[in-house]
Amino acid sequence: EELPTAVNITWSSINFKTILQWQPKPSGYFYTVEIHGRTSDIKRKCVLTSETECDVTDELRNVEETYTAYILSVMPAEMDNFEEPPFAVSEKFTPYSQTLIGKPEIQAYSQKGSKLNVVFKDPLTPHKFPNGSFRSIRDIFQHDLEYKLYYWKDQSSGKKDVTTKSREFDVSIDSGKNYCFYVQAVIPSRRENRKGQESTVQCSSVGRSIFDEYGTEVFIIIAVIAVAVITLAIVLPVVLCKRKKAKKTRAVRQKELLNGV
Repeated sequence: EELPTAVNITWSSINFKTILQWQPKPSGYFYTVEIHGRTSDIKRKCVLTSETECDVTDELRNVEETYTAYILSVMPAEMDNFEEPPFAVSEKFTPYSQTLIGKPEIQAYSQKGSKLNVVFKDPLTPHKFPNGSFRSIRDIFQHDLEYKLYYWKDQSSGKKDVTTKSREFDVSIDSGKNYCFYVQAVIPSRRENRKGQESTVQCSSVGRSIFDEYGTEVFIIIAVIAVAVITLAIVLPVVLCKRKKAKKTRAVRQKELLNGV
C-alpha cells in the first residue's frame, strides 16, 4: 500500500534562514527531503525524519539559485531500494527574491537643534565568510538594498520618510519638538516582499515636559488645584472674619448682661 505524501508544503525564510514545513505528522513511516537546484546537484537533508519541518539553510548557499524541494515518504528498509518512493513537490523558491528581510537594529540616535541623527545596523544572515564571520544582508544585496526612515512628531499622525543606502540618517526637524521613528529595509528590484520588517519604534526626549507625557489631564488637574487654592484664599479670610465678629459680639452681650445684673 502506497504511503501518504506530504501536503501544504511551505517555505519560511527570514534573512536567508530557511525552514521547509509540511503536513501530516508521519505514522509508521518517515520523510526525507531532497533539494533540487536548477543548476546544482541534488542534496539530501533531514533523512528519515519524523518531523514535519526541515532547516535547509545550508543547502541554499547560492542565494540566487532557484530551488525545488522533494519530500519523500519512505520506510527505513526502502531507502536502499531502486524503486522510487512516493513524494510531493514544493513550489519553486529563490532566496534572493523571496526571503523576508528582518528588523534592522537602531544602534544610536541623537537630536540636536533642528537635526535628528539615527544610526542603525544591518540584519545578519546565517551565511558566513571564509573567516567565519556572518554575512549581513548588505553583503548579499549590496547596491540593491536601501533603507527608509519613517519619522513623525510625538503624539502626531503626520508621518514623513527619507531614504538612504548607508547605515545612517540625518534629517531636518522642528527644533525643540520630540520625534518618534523606525527604520525599514527595502529591496526596490523585487516585485513582492519589497519591504522588510520594521525596527522597534524609538522616541527622542529633548525638551520633553510633563504636558508632553500626560497632555490635557495634567492641565485639568492643575487648573482644579489652582481654583481650589484661590477659592480657599478668598473664603478662608471671610470665614475667619465672620467668626471673629461673632466672637466679639458674644463677648459684648455677655458684658452687657453682667453689667445689668
